[in-house]
Amino acid sequence: MAAALYFSIVASAFGLAYIVYGRRRAKIVPVIAGVLLCSYTYFVDGWLWLCLVGAALALAPFVLDVE
Repeated sequence: MAAALYFSIVASAFGLAYIVYGRRRAKIVPVIAGVLLCSYTYFVDGWLWLCLVGAALALAPFVLDVE
């Protein structure tokens, strides 16, 4: 339970950083990834799924680099 809470805090911090970065650079993919990183922890249960989905969302702006 505590691990999921700490991971949720870290994922939300990365999400906020992606939102700020995306807004400053006028890129939509980091903003969407940031919003999803801030909100997916409410819907995903279990630390393994939190890690997998969080890693996929954190890597999405690098993989889907749309200009």
